[in-house]
Amino acid sequence: MAMNKTLVSTIVCFTIVLLMAVFQFALDDAVPIAIPESLQGHALYVCPAESETWDALAAGFGHFYRYLLMGFFFSLIVLLFVWGWYLYQNLLQDKFKRDDFKNPWGFTKLLFWATVIMIIVLHTPNSYRHFKIRDTAGEWVACESTSEGAKVVPINLIETK
Repeated sequence: MAMNKTLVSTIVCFTIVLLMAVFQFALDDAVPIAIPESLQGHALYVCPAESETWDALAAGFGHFYRYLLMGFFFSLIVLLFVWGWYLYQNLLQDKFKRDDFKNPWGFTKLLFWATVIMIIVLHTPNSYRHFKIRDTAGEWVACESTSEGAKVVPINLIETK
């Protein structure tokens, strides 16, 4: 049996990205910021935190976090009961009917991906690399030396949340 074309494409794309990262191949000509010899190993590259779209989405959905969490646990409990019921029915009949598990498996996949998407939306990418710089206004995120607006900051000035 041949592999699914989507799976093969995904594997090829993943391999290309991995090789580009390992061999530090870049598609742009950005010049990295040079760190003075005295700060090497004691500095961090920072950029202003400017993610209006993600931050607005997270703030909008943040008001409903409690209700989304209740909905998740309600769905999870119903899903466990559905799985349990079909497993019990198969046990009583002493044979496995694959078709009985089509809907529970579909509901499991739907709940899993809905959970992943909501976690991504509620916890923006910046929330995991966000910090403040002592005696400096604004919000900052860790970034690469070639990122637009990158600055070098000594580690002792960084305050995590």
